[in-house]
Amino acid sequence: MTGSLWEQITAWSNLTLAYQRAARGKRGLPAAAAFEHRVADHLIALRDELIGQRYRPGAYTHFLIHEPKRRKISAAPFRDRVVHHALCNLIEPIYDRLFHPHSYANRIGKGTHKAVDQAQRFAHSYRYVLRADIVKHFPSLDHALLREELCRVIHDNAVLWLIDQILVSGAGILAAEYEMVYFPGDDLFAVNRLRGLPIGNLTSQFWSNCYMNPFDWFVQRELGCAAYLRYVDDFALFADDKRTLWRWKQAIEDRLAVMRLTIHPEVQIMPVTEGIPWLGFIVYPDHRLVKARNVVNFRRRLADRIDDYEAGRISFGELDASVKGWVNHVRYADTWGLRDHIFTTTTIHPPHRL
Repeated sequence: MTGSLWEQITAWSNLTLAYQRAARGKRGLPAAAAFEHRVADHLIALRDELIGQRYRPGAYTHFLIHEPKRRKISAAPFRDRVVHHALCNLIEPIYDRLFHPHSYANRIGKGTHKAVDQAQRFAHSYRYVLRADIVKHFPSLDHALLREELCRVIHDNAVLWLIDQILVSGAGILAAEYEMVYFPGDDLFAVNRLRGLPIGNLTSQFWSNCYMNPFDWFVQRELGCAAYLRYVDDFALFADDKRTLWRWKQAIEDRLAVMRLTIHPEVQIMPVTEGIPWLGFIVYPDHRLVKARNVVNFRRRLADRIDDYEAGRISFGELDASVKGWVNHVRYADTWGLRDHIFTTTTIHPPHRL
């Protein structure tokens, strides 16, 4: 694919690929089915809107989830998801080369389990860990600072126009989730700053990494922390003495304030031998466990799914897929005994037949 970045994004081949990726796992849903019914016509119309810069995102659909914590999820219309994929197909590879190697969320070849593996390697090599997370991460992300970071790398005005359309479409969606924080130098008008990225957008996940990337490199290059990793808003620094970690904590808070972010006050600085709470696991230098809360949640979900199966509301294949998904996750911890206990004490009856 040749041409400017904008020409590559709006190329027919890229839009077709974007549609295929957006449709993955969505086929059969009404919005995806309607788009697929006349996919060529829809893609031509979308391409014309993009090239003429007449494209405007549609309204989001919102719903709440409550595990592992309450979050408002915002689903963009299907045609907008196609645009998100078309954009990210081209700019993600540009940025990925710039990202910190130990940033693990929403990146090809990374992910939760590799982040847990790396945390354990660091725990095996260092005595202490500082573990922290950002308060209301997605609701807090500041549009002006994000755009400044994106402009540092992306110089195509048409691409920046598209980024602006997507950014503005999500402004205010998470306003109710954000409690105003005033930072040094703010005036009363700071409350009007545009902030927040819809949780559920492909672009939001990617832009989160763009926003946090300068912080990642600050920790390594300016603090001199050789053992650092981050997964979305959770991050950990390792060292051989607590004094160093406490010093780094203050520097981290000062640096995040420049980014208009704060961390929860319950920052943990602890010996790695006590076990590090990390992405649903408790990580020790030589083994790892699943958080007790996650086990309780799974047993409740399993009971609900079994009830659905026995009542004929779902198939055995759907029940089996749900179980396998959980097993595939927790097998990265020392859970053989736990799994054996759960499944040998669980009874499943054939579904009721009317």
